[in-house]
Amino acid sequence: MVWGGARSQSFATFLILCPTSFFLGILFSLFPYDYPLLWTTSTPSEADFQTLENHLRLLHASPPIIARILHIVIAVGLLGFFIKLYRPSESNMLFDGASLVLYMCGFVVYMANIVKGLRVISSGSYDVELVEGEVAVGVQGVVPGEEKPLGRDDSLKVLSASNTILALVLVGVLVLQAGQWYAERKQIQETEQMEKENAAAGKAPGSTQRTGSGKKKV
Repeated sequence: MVWGGARSQSFATFLILCPTSFFLGILFSLFPYDYPLLWTTSTPSEADFQTLENHLRLLHASPPIIARILHIVIAVGLLGFFIKLYRPSESNMLFDGASLVLYMCGFVVYMANIVKGLRVISSGSYDVELVEGEVAVGVQGVVPGEEKPLGRDDSLKVLSASNTILALVLVGVLVLQAGQWYAERKQIQETEQMEKENAAAGKAPGSTQRTGSGKKKV
């Protein structure tokens, strides 16, 4: 496989699309839990919050192999971007560069909001976790016991909103990859059309000549 060739580009696109679709599938499986909190006009019930909290605690308490597989899939996506951006063309810089930015934005949302949220929900110390964390990083004006930290319900809503943001970011990666495929396809069609027109112009009337035997020779 030649790096930067057509085969490597197709393989790299496959490495990007598979992890992105995999993560969207995970987020879709969480949508029934997030829906009552964010997408209904009625006020979420205590049962809705409890169901989501129990599910997230189960996810966080899953065996370490689950998290390792997830991180391996993330690395596979990054490998695909590395292959496509090695000796990049103009199309790679535009579409794959923007896709990589979105992919990294999704990674930041995952690390900053989702991973931290799962730890807080699993421990159950919503108030203490927030205030102590702000004091640890030196946020001015934060005094333990005087701040009004984020409670359980709001924390669960923030985590559900993070899932929605992550889903939109990943859909953006798929849209950019599809846009790149369409742009390259149109470019190939235009190139083939120009070659056909040039070939037809080369065989236009007046481009033939007669040989000594009286026969026409192109």
